[in-house]
Amino acid sequence: MSELKLIAMDAEDLQVISACTQDAVVRVGDMGFAKSDRRFALLMNRFAWEEKDKQAQRRRAAMHFDHVGDVSSKGINLSAVDGVLSLLSIDFIVGEAPAGTVELKFAGGGTIGVQVDCLEARISDLGASWAAAAMPEHELD
Repeated sequence: MSELKLIAMDAEDLQVISACTQDAVVRVGDMGFAKSDRRFALLMNRFAWEEKDKQAQRRRAAMHFDHVGDVSSKGINLSAVDGVLSLLSIDFIVGEAPAGTVELKFAGGGTIGVQVDCLEARISDLGASWAAAAMPEHELD
């Protein structure tokens, strides 16, 4: 399959990116806020859900958010740069439109809040996929 390249300009678009990045593995040290560029970016090893009918695969991907005013975190030790997080979902909480907060939710309850003047998110795969050790599973309530 070809490499994934998506852009989100509204909450509906962001849900597509959220679905593509569910269960991505993110190293704490691979996230950062470039304040002068007003950009929050992260690298991840995402599970290739679009390939789920074949052998389980992961792909290295980069995602960034533009027009960022501030970034906050809750329940994540940002000084543990080698810590690994599992991304569960990405949501957009509308503030004073078009501004709002992008909320990245991780397993274990940690969150990153990215305050944006307007929503603009991009994700791009960075190369070939590799075999995943296992397919992620979730308990359904």
